[in-house]
Amino acid sequence: MINKKQRLIRQGNTFHFTTYARFPLVLVRGKGCRAWDSEGKRYLDFFGGLAVDNLGHCHPRLVRAIHAQAKRLIHVSNLFHTVPQIELAHELVRNSFADRAFFCNSGAEANEGAIKLARKYSQDKWGPGRYEIIAMNNSFHGRTLAALTATGQKKYQRGFEPLVPGFRHVPFDDLNAVRKAVSKKTCAVMVEPIQGEGGVIIPSRGYLKSLRRFCTKEKMLLIFDEVQTGMGRTGRLFAYEHEEVEPDILTLAKALAGGVPMGAMLAREEVARSFIPGSHASTFGGNPLACSAALMTLKILKEDGLISNAARVGKYFLGRLRELKGRFPFIKDVRGRGLMLALELAFEGKDIVKQCIERRLLVNCTAGTVIRFLPPLIITRKEVDEAISILSGVLKEI
Repeated sequence: MINKKQRLIRQGNTFHFTTYARFPLVLVRGKGCRAWDSEGKRYLDFFGGLAVDNLGHCHPRLVRAIHAQAKRLIHVSNLFHTVPQIELAHELVRNSFADRAFFCNSGAEANEGAIKLARKYSQDKWGPGRYEIIAMNNSFHGRTLAALTATGQKKYQRGFEPLVPGFRHVPFDDLNAVRKAVSKKTCAVMVEPIQGEGGVIIPSRGYLKSLRRFCTKEKMLLIFDEVQTGMGRTGRLFAYEHEEVEPDILTLAKALAGGVPMGAMLAREEVARSFIPGSHASTFGGNPLACSAALMTLKILKEDGLISNAARVGKYFLGRLRELKGRFPFIKDVRGRGLMLALELAFEGKDIVKQCIERRLLVNCTAGTVIRFLPPLIITRKEVDEAISILSGVLKEI
């Protein structure tokens, strides 16, 4: 006779599309850095909903803000103004390079908007024929068709051809490759300040600044995809701040609204003006519920010192991972910034993740051999030590 968990998993596998290789867990509750499954087992969550749960699970102030807004107004059309949306746009502009914000529902949608805006601006300013975007090998920008085409990983594109025309890919962290790829058709360069899905790859110091100078010189737009790196993840509100370099367009999602689905595209005034009424839209984008959640998320990040905590605890975590590298020769590399960290193995990492989960630690494997850590920004050194202890126990058995 099957138990409740087995029944739920069987139902999920029967009625869902099989687009996820799900682990045999049914998570039902979360609090802080912990999550519980349907059998009452408690897990230390160092995956954070894939960089979404920056405040941890069910932060009480966030829950209250969502509850209060749900009682007032959940959704109206974007043909009307709402207070939370106005206030959120102001906060994002006030805390970034940007002059305007557009709201949507996901990172892929934000990147689609950025691609459209770059093409529209270029056509408005330079006329037709200048529409190509240079993107990076090993990048990840989303699963919708244009974002998928911008993504520099063939494994995600296979089977969906023909892809959207107008993209060229070059090696990441290689300015000369960008220079060589530019043509009369090029309108923008699109890049993640740190490649997340590609394995937490951090570019050389000065690369982003050089890209900025080159794009300015060639009169091309610079687009930063901060869907994963934004909202304090790297120890700054936005990852571009580490190099004091500003893009023309920036995309956000994941942690923006603390777990409520939301994306945003930020842009300079000159560029944003190319989107006029009717040129772009999103039915649910920036609805009052999501905007209230995002406003509270921003408030908590700043008032509770979570961004500085990400920098401080992230540095400690990186040091503990380096200790593991010194003990286990099959660890090829340890890297990261803030609380976006990775441990690269000399072999496939799926079994490591599975064994960590069996020992009640939630982590993730990306790029085949990279164990990725994206814990909530509220974590402490004590919780890092707990995670390291579990991980060390798993690695000892290799």
